Amino acid sequence: MELETVPVKPPEAGNVILGQSHFIKTVEDLAELMASSVPGAKWGLAFNEASGPCLVRADGNDPELRAGAIAAAQAIGAGHLFVIFLRGGYPVSLLDRVRACPEVCTVFCASGNALDVIVAETALGRGVLGVVDGERPRGVETERDAADRREFLRKTGYKR
Repeated sequence: MELETVPVKPPEAGNVILGQSHFIKTVEDLAELMASSVPGAKWGLAFNEASGPCLVRADGNDPELRAGAIAAAQAIGAGHLFVIFLRGGYPVSLLDRVRACPEVCTVFCASGNALDVIVAETALGRGVLGVVDGERPRGVETERDAADRREFLRKTGYKR
């Protein structure tokens, strides 16, 4: 078995969702939920087919994000992997719907950070072992940091 880390950079001012599913229908189902979950958001989706022609299947409403998701899926090269690039919305607004998609087995991460995807390669193919998401903590939040966090969540509408 060979191990490799594959860097994935989310789109500028955007986020990435990385997961594993089990069926070609994933592309259409995830595309439908993307289009209906965050109105006005731009997104691109890629899915690595794991049998048959083994193509990268793709959809999206933004050519740049679609191309970015395809490039990330190709670089990772794991079967049944999906990559969503999102701009103009946050993953928290649709992550429950992604997880509820019947084909989705695992969501590895949803992040605006640069990632290292840990990939194992065997004679059978490639698989994602996990994701390194962001930097190490630099300390524990102070009372001011906690106040800033609460203010940010209310400013963005995620808390009242």
